[in-house]
Amino acid sequence: MHFLEGGRLRMRRSIYVAGAPKEESIELPVHATLLRHPQGNVLFDSGCNPEAAIDPQARWGGLSKVMTPAFEPDQTVIHQLNHVGLTSDDVDVVICSHLHPDHCGCNAYFVKATIICHEAELQAARTEGAVSAGYLPREWDQPQGFQTFATEHDLFDDGRIVIIPMPGHTPGMSVARIELDRDGAFVLASDAAPLQENIDSGIAPKNTWNMELAGLALKRLKSMRDSGDTVISGHDDAQWKGLRKGSEFYE
Repeated sequence: MHFLEGGRLRMRRSIYVAGAPKEESIELPVHATLLRHPQGNVLFDSGCNPEAAIDPQARWGGLSKVMTPAFEPDQTVIHQLNHVGLTSDDVDVVICSHLHPDHCGCNAYFVKATIICHEAELQAARTEGAVSAGYLPREWDQPQGFQTFATEHDLFDDGRIVIIPMPGHTPGMSVARIELDRDGAFVLASDAAPLQENIDSGIAPKNTWNMELAGLALKRLKSMRDSGDTVISGHDDAQWKGLRKGSEFYE
């Protein structure tokens, strides 16, 4: 399992941390996870598109003022794959935790891959007015379409990569539980728990579709963490700094 850079954002801290001053900003790492499985190379989330670093307004429109890109084009998944000796054509499956542009922005590069997401997420992205909820068609709507699931989905039927629906942040928000031989179980939480602080407090960020469901997801993630799983938050800078990245890996 390799953690790869997928961009970096600057946002208001009060979105994520209750009571934080509105003028205070926070830098949020964006990342993707490459999973090397005997049945294929799997990417969980694809991060930001490199064009968002060059011209944020052109790529994301008004959304770029809410979550401002703070990265260089080479700090994105399609460039970071080079550090592990792969290209986008070597990826067989892309799992989308959800379809916001900082999590599916490089999907277009994986033309040979099967792209997977929860059926409720795809429905949300296709709903009239979805752009105002952060669903940008140029990021999520790719020619090969999607393979969807509705309930917990064991990708290769061996318990190694299990996708678990945890709606709240979005209608089809999903996490993945990864079982490794040496380093144990990891839960890739994405925006179900953007910060470890959200798990600790049980309080979901303001940019949440359903606060009640998001709170239940945080409670479940805390239980998984307490039982020994390593829960990887979607945007926690302190946690990110302590992870093995790029060519370094977990196994």
